[in-house]
Amino acid sequence: MADPMTQSSQISSSQGLNDGHSASSKDSSVNDLVHWRDPKKSGVVFGVSLLLLLSLAAFSVISVVSYLLLALLCVTISFRIYKSVIQAVQKSSDGHPFKALMEKDVTVPPETFRKHVDACLTQVNRVLKQMSRLFLVQDLVDSLKLAVVMWLMTYVGAVFNGITILILADILLFSVPPIYEKNKTQIDRYIGIARTQVNTTIAKLQEKLPGAMKRCKAE
Repeated sequence: MADPMTQSSQISSSQGLNDGHSASSKDSSVNDLVHWRDPKKSGVVFGVSLLLLLSLAAFSVISVVSYLLLALLCVTISFRIYKSVIQAVQKSSDGHPFKALMEKDVTVPPETFRKHVDACLTQVNRVLKQMSRLFLVQDLVDSLKLAVVMWLMTYVGAVFNGITILILADILLFSVPPIYEKNKTQIDRYIGIARTQVNTTIAKLQEKLPGAMKRCKAE
């Protein structure tokens, strides 16, 4: 008979493998979407997400959510009435048209909820640690990089609002991956040149730092 500790470790390892396979499958499905492996599915996701963002740009969040729920209710109520009329005419007893969906379990298992909460907590702690490192100037060069990015973002914010940026991000998310896949060699070469220039500039900046700061950097 197996040792309880051994059984526990085996169960934990199998759960870890299952979580890993689940995460990799999700990543693969997202990757397939943005690379348009299935043009019909990618087109639907891109069209719905873009339409939703454009709606949010034109109307308030409350209005968009209300219209979506109202449209869903109109569809379900119309279908319910239609099936009831058909059953009355044909004198059938098929029952509720959404019976199969109503019998499905839509509750969230506590284990699934805790797993996602733990994953979110890990990401939040990672972000907080990174923010503490940047804002408390643990590395002067990295903090200066953040300052430059934030300064550039002030100009972006003056031209675009949040919804506009999300619309552009959605368009880029579904257009850049296939373009990069078709022109990977040329794009990688230009990215390498740009990365070399950035690294050279950073190295020159680090050489001009005061001695105390460079010693802190070395530590």
